[in-house]
Amino acid sequence: METKRLTIFSGHYGSGKTNVAVNFSIMLKKSVKNVSIYDLDIVNPYFRTVDALKTLNDNGVELVVSPFAETNVDLPAMNAKSYKMLEKSAGYAVVDLGGDDRGALAMGRFSDKIKEENDYDMLLVVNVYRPETRTVEGILEIMSEIERVSEISFTGIVNNSNIGLETTAENVYNSIDILDELSSVTGLPVKFTCVRRGLDVDEKLLKNKILPIDLIEYGSWL
Repeated sequence: METKRLTIFSGHYGSGKTNVAVNFSIMLKKSVKNVSIYDLDIVNPYFRTVDALKTLNDNGVELVVSPFAETNVDLPAMNAKSYKMLEKSAGYAVVDLGGDDRGALAMGRFSDKIKEENDYDMLLVVNVYRPETRTVEGILEIMSEIERVSEISFTGIVNNSNIGLETTAENVYNSIDILDELSSVTGLPVKFTCVRRGLDVDEKLLKNKILPIDLIEYGSWL
């Protein structure tokens, strides 16, 4: 899978973008030397990348997160180290970006530099089993909102359609048509489909690359 120096994951709450970002960064670390994951989801999310800190440390991925993570303080604060993502010398950067107008606002301060370097992917994580993203129209509305506020356009789509531990191969197959329609309407490729590790699926039916996903232990909402 060709990877840009900077990969940004965004999507509606409950899309699983943080879990995707964590798994993607671990996969990337297996092929490149320096990988950092930046938690820019500054609005109180369902869970934060810091909940996967041990998993990231065990796999040699650096985590850059709000100084208020793992506290009861819910402030839209960012770590000053977040600016390191703009430096080529910092290596590969994976970004977990908030999924509504407040959450995506964090990217606005970096957008000019990111577009100037032009070595990035901004990927829309979609779970068609969430109420707000069951239709192409609903997904497009969320997509437009994120692009407007973050000041960066999406370059691709990630199919993360699942129902947690109850997900079957059939659930994955049933998501293909809506993702194909979304790709056709937007002109954006489906970069890969996330499949829980151990779930037996036919890669030919998915028509794109698979990212094996481990469900990180970070809470009861899965």
